[in-house]
Amino acid sequence: MTTSAELLAAYDRQLRTDAETPSALDVEQLGPLRLVTFDGGRGFITYAGLDGADAGTIAGWVAGALGYYRNNPAIRHIEWKSRGHDWAPGLHVALVGNGFEPEESESIMIGRAADLAVDVPLPVGVALRQVTEEEDVRAMSAMADGVFGDPVSTATADSLLRRLSHADGMELWVAECGAEIVSAGRLEPVPGTDFAGIWGGATLPAWRGRGIYRALTAARARSALAMGKTLIHSDSTPYSRPILERSGFVKVSTTTPYIWRAPA
Repeated sequence: MTTSAELLAAYDRQLRTDAETPSALDVEQLGPLRLVTFDGGRGFITYAGLDGADAGTIAGWVAGALGYYRNNPAIRHIEWKSRGHDWAPGLHVALVGNGFEPEESESIMIGRAADLAVDVPLPVGVALRQVTEEEDVRAMSAMADGVFGDPVSTATADSLLRRLSHADGMELWVAECGAEIVSAGRLEPVPGTDFAGIWGGATLPAWRGRGIYRALTAARARSALAMGKTLIHSDSTPYSRPILERSGFVKVSTTTPYIWRAPA
């Protein structure tokens, strides 16, 4: 049986590389930091580790990273992706001092795809399918925005449609009741690794607790297995974490996004 420490080591070794950002428009290096630019004016900062740096060095990297993005007026949103198991003295203070705001921490969950790929009964009238057409993608994106309390973003839907046009392996899955999308999520196979990620799990409040998210996750796991992926990873909310734990997944760490937004 694979231990939690072994799963975390596989996560660090296989995922904290360019594999983490397959749709990047540009990647620059600042010390150990990878400064990623995505479509839609989004910056993303990640790294495999901070090389044992002290607080002063880390503060310099934070300021330097922000300066890099602020030189590009198209960048309106930056996410610094921190992990709870990293040695990062002074990181929180440096980020907040540079205008980044921490969002809710999530659990990094990892488990075997085969443990998720089970038959899950759906409520009467609910069906699952993979979507690729623009109308469906925009409806899925709008539903997820609403569930997460965000305004409907045409930019997010545009980005998903561009990803689909690149045929990089990403899949979009929905659960529907009639013409209404009630749950949705992405599958992101990671090239050159054992992993696929499940992301964006969103279910309308009135439909929660009825097995729909678990069925949608099982469908994505079956698809991942068909691609030869044996491990699934997910950054999970308190809602989705117990569902994965019941399927044998383990929490290996936490991740906290720190967000910087350009002034209006």
